[in-house]
Amino acid sequence: MYRAHTVSVAVAVPPQRAYAYIADPANLPKWASGFVKSIEKRGDEWIAVTTLGQARFRFAPANELGVLDHDVDLPAGKFHNPMRVVPNGKGCEVLLTALQVPGISDAQFSGDLEIVRRDLGTLRDILEQMHGNAA
Repeated sequence: MYRAHTVSVAVAVPPQRAYAYIADPANLPKWASGFVKSIEKRGDEWIAVTTLGQARFRFAPANELGVLDHDVDLPAGKFHNPMRVVPNGKGCEVLLTALQVPGISDAQFSGDLEIVRRDLGTLRDILEQMHGNAA
C-alpha cells in the first residue's frame, strides 16, 4: 500500500453548488492552476496542459453522492485521484486524497500536498465569492 494523505477544505457553499462547479472540467484551470494550465474537450476526452506535460483526464460520471474521482494519464503514468464533496451543515467539505506512488520522493509528495492545499483554498475562495457565502 502507498502512503496516503487527504487534504480538505471547508466551503461555506451548499454541496450541490460546489459539486456542480467542480464537476465541470472547464473550470479546472481556474482553481487547480498549480497543476492544470489549460484544458479542452476533444471528442469524448478532456486534454489538459499541466505542469507535468500533456494529460488526458477521465472523470467519474455525474452523481448525487459528491464523487469527483478522476484519472489523469500523464507521460509518467496513470494516476487515480479520489475526490469528494461532503455535506457539512449548510456548507460542505471538499476532499482530495493524494497517494505517494513509487518514484515520488517524500519531498516531492510534500510539495504536491502543498499545491493541493493551495488549489483547494483557491477553489473555496472562488465558490464563496460566486455564491456570496451562501451556506
